[in-house]
Amino acid sequence: MLEEKPSSPINEYQTGGWKAHWILIICTLLYAVNYMDRTVLTVVMQPMKMDLGLSDSDVGLAVTIFTLSIALFSIPILYIVDRWSRKKMLFLMAVAWSIFTYLTGLAKNFIGVLLPRMFVGVGEAGFSGGGTAMITAAYPKKKHGLMLGIFNTGITIGSALGMIIGGIVSVQLGWRFAFFIFAIPGLILGISALFLKDYKTVENTGSRSGLASLFQSIAALLKIPTLRWFFLGYGLLLLMSQAQMYWTVPLVMREFNIKEDSAGLVLSIGIPLAVIGALLGGWFSDFWHKKNRKGRMLLPAWTALLSAVFLAIAILVFHLNWQVAGAFATAYGFIYYVGMPALGAVSQEVIPPAHKGLSWGMTIFSMYMFGGAWSPWAVGGISDALGGGAGGLAWALLASCIGGIGAAFCFFMGSRTYVADADKVKDAVLVAEK
Repeated sequence: MLEEKPSSPINEYQTGGWKAHWILIICTLLYAVNYMDRTVLTVVMQPMKMDLGLSDSDVGLAVTIFTLSIALFSIPILYIVDRWSRKKMLFLMAVAWSIFTYLTGLAKNFIGVLLPRMFVGVGEAGFSGGGTAMITAAYPKKKHGLMLGIFNTGITIGSALGMIIGGIVSVQLGWRFAFFIFAIPGLILGISALFLKDYKTVENTGSRSGLASLFQSIAALLKIPTLRWFFLGYGLLLLMSQAQMYWTVPLVMREFNIKEDSAGLVLSIGIPLAVIGALLGGWFSDFWHKKNRKGRMLLPAWTALLSAVFLAIAILVFHLNWQVAGAFATAYGFIYYVGMPALGAVSQEVIPPAHKGLSWGMTIFSMYMFGGAWSPWAVGGISDALGGGAGGLAWALLASCIGGIGAAFCFFMGSRTYVADADKVKDAVLVAEK
């Protein structure tokens, strides 16, 4: 149920101001660290494989278990976020994923990689949802796209730092030290999250208790037509992008026979454009929303389609002309991130305040269960089946582009119901935490 607007405006959660900016800064930095700890595995994958005697399928399975742990734990963790405290949960999650990032560096065999990465996933499961809930609460709706665009730069900046710094550390000190060093910033920023402004937990009026309440809340979200298309579309989108995220560095290393520091540096060249894409996409989603309220869903529909096309072209011409392939790969990264802020806004603007975190928890679950969790493993398996090497891996990556096309269809369908669903909750407000 929606929370009625309080009789006294003093208690209403105030948007904007320096406290909102501080929330945005800390959450964006934590998002960057989150992705540093994810992408460091991609850049040290080759030396780690040789050191521990792993296959492409082994590494792909480790990534799949990592993403499945995010998917399976996102819903219960973000349900706790809604029912307890956003800032305290951000602290606990950052500490957890940092500790297990460190433990990954101690691995002696496949299980030594698999288990810590699984628990890194548990720690990261609710962060993006908690951060999205806090940022959208801290700013008025007309600024949601831009602010979530800034938040999403954490993905690209963290990915770039993970590849560049991780590659350099791996070559100079060994792949294990990349995990050791990357565990530090998450601990520091996690403590900082305890000092953020938070809103009062919204009572889920009329709901049952315990698991019954959780399932009742999930059922309420699934009754929203826009969210059903949104969840499925996001899963298909991640089928494409997760495969690209984890296997592009190994592809470049195999094709040109270079080390991880050089591959990480080469692939990070397009990161500035991806950052610009996220910022531009945030601004443009707000602008399009003013002109056409379906714009929040139409923008990611078009960007999903175009990014799939650009990525497919990049892979097809990679062996023939790496300069052309690089140009299309850069265009893929730019266009892909243009659509991200709008998707974050949609997840918050068609649901009641009591489910802000859970809505993103369902999004994360869908991201990975409907595609993102399986594609790294599938790509590794297809690569092995095709003989491995650069050729086998390239064909396996090409198959993942079908996910972007499917995502575009889902987002176009979701745009048909978005306005009506958003209007149902437009008068809901949040109350300030005491």
